[in-house]
Amino acid sequence: MTPTPLRLACLCAAWCRACEAYRPVFEATAAQLGLPAVWVDVEDEADRLGDLDIQTFPTLLLFNDEQLLFGGPVLPDANTLQRLVRHALDAPTPEAEGSFAEGLAWLRGQAGGPAVA
Repeated sequence: MTPTPLRLACLCAAWCRACEAYRPVFEATAAQLGLPAVWVDVEDEADRLGDLDIQTFPTLLLFNDEQLLFGGPVLPDANTLQRLVRHALDAPTPEAEGSFAEGLAWLRGQAGGPAVA
């Protein structure tokens, strides 16, 4: 079975200065790695993200069509993102459940994949 493409989402807030500084790094790194990526303001899209409980920013999600591979806060730098991508490609974790799975389906659509749960 051919693996589905990895996608990235960075969950941030407009008021977060760390996110503001990280956005160009995130976008450039995703482009360099050839990965579809979406930047999401959690306050603008709260209804779409389900039960996701963001504790700090930036929060990164790495996912494919089948499952969430990584979800959590990250140090906002390109090297960290590159290491996480390499690890996510090697070590998948269990599938998302509940309303977070619905939010993940929406993010898939935003990052160039099928928007199905």
